[in-house]
Amino acid sequence: MSSNLNRNQHSVYLLTYHLVLVIKYRRKVINEDIFDSLMVVFENVGFNYGIVVKEANWEVDHIHILFEAKPSTDLVKFINSYKSASSRIIKKQFPVIKKSLWKSAFWKTGYFITTTGGANIETIRQYIERQREK
Repeated sequence: MSSNLNRNQHSVYLLTYHLVLVIKYRRKVINEDIFDSLMVVFENVGFNYGIVVKEANWEVDHIHILFEAKPSTDLVKFINSYKSASSRIIKKQFPVIKKSLWKSAFWKTGYFITTTGGANIETIRQYIERQREK
């Protein structure tokens, strides 16, 4: 487990997130080429925020990305930057998308994000609860 942990000058951490982004109006516009381009943008924008993709996949109307971040990463800023950049770039690279998405937005306004971890909350709660017993 310790080899999977990240370190910086002041901390040891492992911050992994599962992000789901949905296409506006749930339009079915994602294909292999569009997904590949979306991931290139994700990795480029993510580099500036200390984000590393661990796994990603897609359906025709949404994407799933598993990624690691640093403790200092501002996730809201990152996600907004990614959505803005990817929307602009994808519509430029694949102009046919504009037929399905007639307004400027590519992504739905909201998103789903959750943390992931090696232990469930009950296990962590019990671990903390037992600390004084030693």
